[in-house]
This record gives sequence, C-alpha cells and structure tokens, in this order.
Amino acid sequence: MPMFNLFDIAGSGMSAQTLRLNLVASNMANADSVSSSTGETYRSRQPVFAVQLQNAMQENGGSAGVQVLGVVESQSALRMEHAPSHPMANEEGYIFKPNVNVIEEMANMMSASRSYQNNVEVANTAKQLMMQTLRMGQ
Repeated sequence: MPMFNLFDIAGSGMSAQTLRLNLVASNMANADSVSSSTGETYRSRQPVFAVQLQNAMQENGGSAGVQVLGVVESQSALRMEHAPSHPMANEEGYIFKPNVNVIEEMANMMSASRSYQNNVEVANTAKQLMMQTLRMGQ
C-alpha cells in the first residue's frame, strides 16, 4: 500500500465523521420542533457507513477508507402529547414531536468528535514519519 493512501484513508474518515456531526447537529436542532401530523414531523437521521477496501494491497493501490452509503431516517415512534390549547394541535388535541433522543445524540457527537480527532492524529503521525524518513537521507 503506497504511503500516501494513509492520507486518503484518514481523510475519508474525517469526511464521514463531519457528516455524522452535521446530522447530530440537525437532530438536536429539531429535537423540540412540533407538528400537527406524523407526516410533517421531523425524524432522527443517522448516517450509514461501510468499509471501502478494494484492491488496497495491490502495487498500484486501490481505494481504502470509509464510504458513506447514505442517510436513513429513524422509524421509531414519534412522541405524541395531548396539548389541546397548542396552536399546532390536531383535531384530537395532540401535537407530535420528533423521535430524537438528545442523550443519544450527545453520545454520538462525542464519539464522532473523538473519531475525527483520531483521524487527524493518524494523518499527523504519517506526516511526521515521512519527514523523519526524509531527514535520514541528509
């Protein structure tokens, strides 16, 4: 595996974790939104990642890293509250709130942030090792 693939791998990891952090921010921003029907209510969104390892060990180098397969909406139940005086209440007096669990989102945010930092460390360490290797030839 060529040395420069390390930067591609770390970069794909940072890109994936950036998407994850953006989705966490969106979920948390919409956690308290209110709707009058289930069809209009915000649903928690999560990224789907996969390992990308195609011919990475070959001489010409293949692709390796993290692949983002997409973003899925949670199918868990929405929160329904009886609030007949709320302006967004439906005919039965219910309002609907997203299925966002703020505690889970905070844990996702911490995990994504640490994963991002780890990928930065991989890139920095690879750069330092390359620089030290070049200095050996002086």
